[in-house]
Amino acid sequence: MMTPDDLRAAVAAGIVTEAQAVNLKVLSDSRRGARENLAAGDEPFELFKGFNEVFIVVGLGILALGWAGVAGLFVELGGGDPLAKTVGVAIVGALILWGLSEYFVRRRRMVAPAIALSILFAGNAAVGMSAQFAQPFMLAQQDFTSLPMPFTLATLALFGYWWRFRVPFALAMIALGLFATALVFAADMAGSPGSVSDLFLLSAGGPFAWITLALGVAVFVVAMVFDMSDPHRVTRRSANGFWMHVVAAPALVNTLALSLLAQGQSGLLLAFLALIAVVAIVIDRRSFLIAGVGYSVTLSATVFDHQGSVYTVLALGVFLLLLGAFWERIRAELLRMMPFLPLNRLPPSFVRTHD
Repeated sequence: MMTPDDLRAAVAAGIVTEAQAVNLKVLSDSRRGARENLAAGDEPFELFKGFNEVFIVVGLGILALGWAGVAGLFVELGGGDPLAKTVGVAIVGALILWGLSEYFVRRRRMVAPAIALSILFAGNAAVGMSAQFAQPFMLAQQDFTSLPMPFTLATLALFGYWWRFRVPFALAMIALGLFATALVFAADMAGSPGSVSDLFLLSAGGPFAWITLALGVAVFVVAMVFDMSDPHRVTRRSANGFWMHVVAAPALVNTLALSLLAQGQSGLLLAFLALIAVVAIVIDRRSFLIAGVGYSVTLSATVFDHQGSVYTVLALGVFLLLLGAFWERIRAELLRMMPFLPLNRLPPSFVRTHD
């Protein structure tokens, strides 16, 4: 293991520059956080590095509640336009969150506070943009034509936040922001969806399920771009891909899976999920498979009432357990059967390498 003294000695000897030494240290820290004591072939996942991060997140939550209370009093009391005052509060809140992010995200490189600050920044941007551009009287009459503008601008603001701080979780919220904007546009043209199932059933009225499917395809492609640029998963690009897969799976998998389930096609549903499992294994993303299957199970148990879905859920449980137990061996065999794939852009199979 290379120590800080080794890096300083390398700089002094002219082997690496100081900037290169800093980049090596950052890379080493990021790998140690997500991959230390991780089994070969396992998928890195990290929500926090220590309890101090949880402590800070609790502090951020309490601070946000206090700020919301004080801001609410400021908007309600005194004269002036409440909407204009709300915009002013949102601007001040954005500056505060940006400053906190400079310290906790860019300087301290904390994971959980980065996620919390991303959520707070997105919520603050949505409130501020809605106060500036949405029309409350139109919303009261269920006229949502004024919502696409604030949704779009809030998503752009979040993109600017991601561009500065590169928080992987913020990418997932950007995808959800685009999804919400597209749904509002669709609702304006075709009316609001009748139920949650309309967002996933291709046979339902309106374009909502098609929008969901298109979103899933687009986000999956972006996730693969990140994954294939970092096949060994040692940089932040891998974490970006992880969160994009978490968004892509419910949008892509559930639209097709639940459409089959609604038609009582349990056999075709299992075949489709088996195909999705093959894709997930080949790209070595358990997150993609579990997000899609888990959400499918949740909706099938709460939204749809089909007797066959009970057996489908049972079969899925057995299927996931078997995959979890033999994931690497199954993946090694699949990669042997698919030499036409760009294997140098996919995570290596440790079973295949060691055999």
